Amino acid sequence: CMRTVRPEASAVIRTLTQRKLTTYIISGDHEQPTKRLAQELGVDHYFAETLPEAKADLIAKLQAEGKSVCFVGDGINDAIALKKAQVSVSLRGASSVATDTAQIILMNQDLKQLVQILDIAQEFKQNMQVNVLTTILPGLVTVYGAFFLGFGLTHSVILNTAGLLVG
Repeated sequence: CMRTVRPEASAVIRTLTQRKLTTYIISGDHEQPTKRLAQELGVDHYFAETLPEAKADLIAKLQAEGKSVCFVGDGINDAIALKKAQVSVSLRGASSVATDTAQIILMNQDLKQLVQILDIAQEFKQNMQVNVLTTILPGLVTVYGAFFLGFGLTHSVILNTAGLLVG
């Protein structure tokens, strides 16, 4: 049986697609309703009549193709797939097995928070890149300076401290 579609689902799928992310429906429901739902929401791919173990196998296959997988699930049948995905998301009020397994739980039960999660992840990635540059670059310049430019301890401390402050 098909469940009611969350009102924000279509907008979230559109946003994910605009960000060049591939979307999938992996459902235990029958072929026709799952296909209709995928078309209605604009989901790129769908798998219907999928058993819980097969959901995890599909995730493993996607990962083997080099894809990072974020799985959103709310039922007992999603627990294995939630465990297998790199990022797993459930909603408050979902089955206790799903919420116990998921890494992220959307407390206000709004899928729009998925977009916020992506924004936070992107900001974190950019922050980490800056931190790596501001940590490693001064160290490399210090080593180069010590060997070729006659940097002493004072130069090294100032350069590394400046890198930390910039970071």
